[in-house]
Amino acid sequence: MQVNLPPGISVEKSREMSDTLRSRTMKYPEVTYIMVQAGRNDDGTDPFTPSHFEVSIGIKPYDEWPNGKTKQDLIHELEEEYKTLPGFRVGFSQPMIDGVMDKIAGAHSELVVKVYGEDFRETRRIAEEITRALGTVKGAVDLDIDQEPPLPQLQIIMNRDAIARYGLNVSDVADLIEVAIGGKAIAQLYQGDRQYDITCKYKEEMRDTPEKIAGLMLTSSTGAKIPLSQVAEVKLSVGESTITREMNRRHLTVKLNLRGRDLASFLKEAQNVIDAKVDYDKSKYTVKWGGAFENQNRAYTRLSVILPLTLMCMFILLYATFGKFRQAGLVLSIVPLALFGGMLALNVRGMTLNVSSAVGFIAMFGLSIQNGIIMVSQINNLRNGGMELRKSVIEGARQRFRPILMTSVTTVLGLFPASLATGIGSDVQRPLATVIVYGLMFSALRSAGSVWRKRMMRRNIHFNILLLLLLVEAISVHAVAQIPDRTLSIRVSLSMSI
Repeated sequence: MQVNLPPGISVEKSREMSDTLRSRTMKYPEVTYIMVQAGRNDDGTDPFTPSHFEVSIGIKPYDEWPNGKTKQDLIHELEEEYKTLPGFRVGFSQPMIDGVMDKIAGAHSELVVKVYGEDFRETRRIAEEITRALGTVKGAVDLDIDQEPPLPQLQIIMNRDAIARYGLNVSDVADLIEVAIGGKAIAQLYQGDRQYDITCKYKEEMRDTPEKIAGLMLTSSTGAKIPLSQVAEVKLSVGESTITREMNRRHLTVKLNLRGRDLASFLKEAQNVIDAKVDYDKSKYTVKWGGAFENQNRAYTRLSVILPLTLMCMFILLYATFGKFRQAGLVLSIVPLALFGGMLALNVRGMTLNVSSAVGFIAMFGLSIQNGIIMVSQINNLRNGGMELRKSVIEGARQRFRPILMTSVTTVLGLFPASLATGIGSDVQRPLATVIVYGLMFSALRSAGSVWRKRMMRRNIHFNILLLLLLVEAISVHAVAQIPDRTLSIRVSLSMSI
């Protein structure tokens, strides 16, 4: 987790708030440990203050959790728990992807909105308005500005003319400030092969207010004592604690995560909301999106090329198999039915269309087309044997129903555990398996319903139900054989009855 606290808090207050976070988190039985790192890391690559925590939470194996509880359920419970803690702003992520997104987007979140501009106040205003606007968009969670707001600062502005009048140098003033406030090494202490600096600085009670710092004494070359306030202006002001740049431009970063919604529709709505609610000078300031969608856009660009090529190769192979464009088009027309089954499964399970599910759709298309080839080939064989059209369609469906069902069932049984997985890597495999499993289950039930209706038709019970499958079957009657126009009524009757 990435936790932001009120800016400018002390180390003691940061430690107190970290203890509160630990106690509230460890009361959940699924949690095994929590580790909090306050401020910057050891190598100094993250310029965080004590107002920022990086938190690692360990969880028990999923088979020890209560039945039916998932990681998303735990995240939701923790999120509600942390909302009761004043001053805590929490973002959830995974350890590895958190580091990856930090390198890709420049922040520890799935998505970022970067505001480029030179004026600190205006860029801060734009970033705050964007944060409020995105808070109204469904799916946006863990909203925050990555950079801390302006903090109180002590400024010491040297007066060079006054320094020269008193016979001092600028370095004299700088040395006083360094020794009094920051501390300066005046010697080294050696213990074995280790070396330690001996640092000298003024006592805290002599430098804890701007007035006391202004009263610090300088010694001129003549031995006169000169207060620091005579040669410099000491004042408190508010200024930026962090200045970030990218491509030689200053910017602020609004970070957010996405939960319970697909990325494409969220981006479209979020961009429209920002355009409508956030007013700024577009000639001086730039708003740019970054993060996970950049990788997804690259993947979708490749898929937009691969998918048409795949379908085109399928059509060529189907034409080579059947020798007729209409039959090749017929088998390929099963693809929309497979697409409907997969999209229905994603919608029922509350999943979104992503790269993993898109790959699952490609596999679904192949399996569905395979079933279509089996069916149309058998009908063609029966027609070539002299069987009339109506009987060949019914007999072909009866004979090939079992092989098609067997192919679908084995695939469903093989991928069904993956569609329900919640372990490591399940976020990638679950959408892929869901599309294939539930899409094929839909196809199998559809085929079973077709055979049942055929049997009922033999008992002269007609159902006026026209599904997409029956339209394909009606088209197949037209594509399998060339027959006179007088049989059109037979085809329509067949489709309406089945």
